[in-house]
Amino acid sequence: MRWTQKLNESIKRGLRSWLNVVPANPYSIQINEVLDFEAHAIRNRIWYRGDSNELEQMYQQNPEYADKYKFWACKCSPGMEMRKIHTGLPGLIVRILSSIVLDDMNDFEFKDAKQEQLWKEIEKKNKFSKKMEKALKDVLYIGDGAFKVTINTKKSQYPILKWYAGDRVELVRDGDELQEVVFKTPYSDNGRTYVLNERYGHGYIINELYLHDKLVDIKSIPVTANLADWKFDENMMLAVPLQIYESAKYEGRGGSIFDGKLDSFDAFDEAWSQWMDALRAGRAKTYIPECLVPHDPETGRLIRPNMFDNRYFAADGDMRDGQKNVINTDQPAIPHESYLASYVTALDLCLQGLISPSTLGIDVKKLDNAEAQREKEKATLYTRNAIVEALQETLPEVVSVCINAFNILHSKGNGEVDVNIPFGEYANPSFESQVETIGKAKTQGIMSIERCVEELYGDTLDEHCKQEEIARLKAEQGLMEADEPSVAGMDGLIQNPLSEPPQEPKKKEEPPKAGE
Repeated sequence: MRWTQKLNESIKRGLRSWLNVVPANPYSIQINEVLDFEAHAIRNRIWYRGDSNELEQMYQQNPEYADKYKFWACKCSPGMEMRKIHTGLPGLIVRILSSIVLDDMNDFEFKDAKQEQLWKEIEKKNKFSKKMEKALKDVLYIGDGAFKVTINTKKSQYPILKWYAGDRVELVRDGDELQEVVFKTPYSDNGRTYVLNERYGHGYIINELYLHDKLVDIKSIPVTANLADWKFDENMMLAVPLQIYESAKYEGRGGSIFDGKLDSFDAFDEAWSQWMDALRAGRAKTYIPECLVPHDPETGRLIRPNMFDNRYFAADGDMRDGQKNVINTDQPAIPHESYLASYVTALDLCLQGLISPSTLGIDVKKLDNAEAQREKEKATLYTRNAIVEALQETLPEVVSVCINAFNILHSKGNGEVDVNIPFGEYANPSFESQVETIGKAKTQGIMSIERCVEELYGDTLDEHCKQEEIARLKAEQGLMEADEPSVAGMDGLIQNPLSEPPQEPKKKEEPPKAGE
C-alpha cells in the first residue's frame, strides 16, 4: 500500500513539473467606423426632424453592416407594400426636455449693477432666449456646439452672440485644455462651395478660406473679402463651447441623448407601423358573387376593390347547382393585446434613462400619492439636473465673454464678472398636497407657524408678507407674543421689575457752620 502512495505522489510531482502555462497571444479587433462626428450629427438631425421620407432615404443610402436590416432601410416586396410611420418620439423628447429646463431659468443674478444693466442690453439685442432655446436643442441631439462672440460696429454697438451646432464646430484640445474653437461656415459662389474656418483662440481670431480642403485666398469670394485677423488680450477667448454629456465614441466631443437609442427608435417605429398595417389589413371584407358585384354605370365594367377599403371580393361558381348567391362579411381578429405589449416595451426602451412617460403626457395610471408621482419623474429629474449643471457652468462664461468683449470695444480693461444662473425646482408638489403635509406636521406639534409659512409659500411671498401672515395666524389662534422667560429680579408673567420697599430719602448733609 505504501509503495502505491509513493507512486501517486511521484506522479503528481511529475505532473506539476510538466505543467507549462502559455500566455495568451495579444490580438487586435479592427472596427471600421461608418460615420465620423459630422455625419453622426447629420443622422441625429434627421431623426430629430422626424420626416419619414428623409429617414428612409438616409438608411437606404447607407446599407452598411447592421443598418441594412433596420426597419427604415428595408424595402417592401412588390405587391406587399406597407406604410412606414414615424412616431416623432425623438423630436418630442428634445423639445420637452428643452422646455422644462428653460422655463425654470430665472433672471441672472449679478453682484455689479452696471454689469447687470449691460448684460440686459446685450441680451435684448441678441434675442438671447430664442438663441438659447436653439442651442440647447442642438446640444441635446447633436452632442455639443459653441457660442461665438463677434464685434461689428456697423450692425450693433454691443457684441453679437452667435450659436454654431456641433456639426459646424471643431474643437482643438491639448489634453484637457481647450486651445481653439474652429467655426465652419459654407458659402456658395459660381457653383463652388467654399468653407470659411474662423479659428478662435486665446487672444486671436484667424480667418481661413477653403475650397475642396485646399486653402485659398480669403478674398476669393466677395462675402469674405473684407475679413481680417484680430489680436487682443491673450487671457480671453471669444468662444465658449457647450456640452452636457461626453461622447463615448468621439474623444473630446459631446454626447447626444440619442446615443445608444437609435435602434430602439427604429424598433418603436416598426412596432407602430406593423400595428397600423394590421388595422388596415384587418378591416371587414365583404365577399359577394360576381353576379352581384356592382358595375360602373358608364362603362358597364365590374367595380374592383382596392387595397385600402377591401369592400368586396368577387366569388366564382354562382351558376353551379345548389349555389347560393349569398353575400358574406369576414372580420379578421386583430391581436391588439400583443401589439400593445410590443408597443409599450419598445417605448420603455426608448425612454429608459432619459425621461419619464408622464413628462411626455403619456398616461401612466396616475397615483393619488404626490410622493409616488415624484418618484415617477426621477428619470426626467436626473436628465434635467445634468442639463442644469452644464448650463450653470457654461452660461456665466458666456456672459463674461460678452461683457469683456464690450469692454475691449470701448478700450476698457478685462474685468471679472460674477454672475449666478438660478433655476427653479422641478416637479414641485401641488399646493393642496403641501397644505395636507404641513397641516399634519403642525397638528402633531413638530412644526412651528413660522416654519409652516416658510415651507408653504417659499419665494412666492417676500419677508414682509410672511411676517404679516405669521402675525395674523397667531392672532387668530389666540397666541400672544412674549419675551424671553424671567430672569433674576423680573416677574415671569407680567415681565415687570419686582416691587421694592420704599426707601426714605436721604437728608442732605449741610456743611458745618463757622465756629462749630
